[in-house]
Amino acid sequence: MSPRLPRIHSYLKQKGLDGLIISAESNISYLCEYACRDAYLLICQKENIYFTDSRYIEEVKKNLSGCRIIKANGSVFKLIAQACTELRLKRIAFEERSLPFAEYAKISENLKKGAKLIPTHNLIEALRQVKGIEELKKIKKAIWITKEAFGFIKSFIAAGRREIEVAAELERFIRYKGASSSAFDIIVASGPNSRFPHHLTSLRKIKNNETLLIDLGVDFKGYKSDLTRIFFLGKINSLNQDIYDTVKEAQARAIKKIKPAVKINEIDIAARQYIAHKGYGKFFVHNTGHGIGLQIHEDPHISSNEGSELKPGMVFTVEPGIYLPGRFGVRIEDMVLVSENGCEVLSGAIDK
Repeated sequence: MSPRLPRIHSYLKQKGLDGLIISAESNISYLCEYACRDAYLLICQKENIYFTDSRYIEEVKKNLSGCRIIKANGSVFKLIAQACTELRLKRIAFEERSLPFAEYAKISENLKKGAKLIPTHNLIEALRQVKGIEELKKIKKAIWITKEAFGFIKSFIAAGRREIEVAAELERFIRYKGASSSAFDIIVASGPNSRFPHHLTSLRKIKNNETLLIDLGVDFKGYKSDLTRIFFLGKINSLNQDIYDTVKEAQARAIKKIKPAVKINEIDIAARQYIAHKGYGKFFVHNTGHGIGLQIHEDPHISSNEGSELKPGMVFTVEPGIYLPGRFGVRIEDMVLVSENGCEVLSGAIDK
């Protein structure tokens, strides 16, 4: 059994809950310490039950211990309800953000009278904020692959290449280096396309004397990376340079704030205030960063509204940006780890 499961047992006992149905794939993977797919997990004091279908049974038997495995030939929701009845569970928690209403209804209608489903929010996600040693190893390997890919692509980028060609070369490269896939659709945004924070990589041809923004992340054994770099082709004009230097300094000021017990909003404020001081405040249109691990966006969210404190073991991005309407945009994104006394930048910047 994973050492993470007893923590959930303790929580259930504390809250007077008999069991918990977990439906979020990332949360099941976290608790089972195995990349789970198309599964549900029922946790209670008596036993833990893993539900999946025939496609994954042999794989699960090989990789999972500490759980009874049930193969779903028919309705998995009926089987979950039956298991709750057999275990005499009355107050059964579920993840309100990841269990669709239709699935909730199917489980509910098959429960015995007196049993009820009780919503929970952010229970396992809160635990996932602090990464363990094995998680950090996978995250660091994902970052290494990403950095290698940026180094490789510098020699491939040229005027006349299409954005989609660059993305395709990156996708090929990261797989050769051991990634299972990209962590999200790779963003290659040239010239005016860089003004869109989440540009959809297009057929546009890259031109000289313009900004090229590449946002790349990989998936390595379930754990993600997320870095953004700016490349300049040809001559860098004074506005490009000023925007780049401003974003770079804003990122440095945000990173300098990072250490245990600091309120998360102080990181966002440090970057945002500097960008505003330079006259570009209204062009910084997103949060300064986000947690990253089994999901590309997870807690903590590095925003001006987040008043909770940093804890050692948290991993997140720091990615201020400036996007000038009709012109271009600059974002620089690195990943950091909150250490016992400060922070470690897990990804070193690649110079323009």
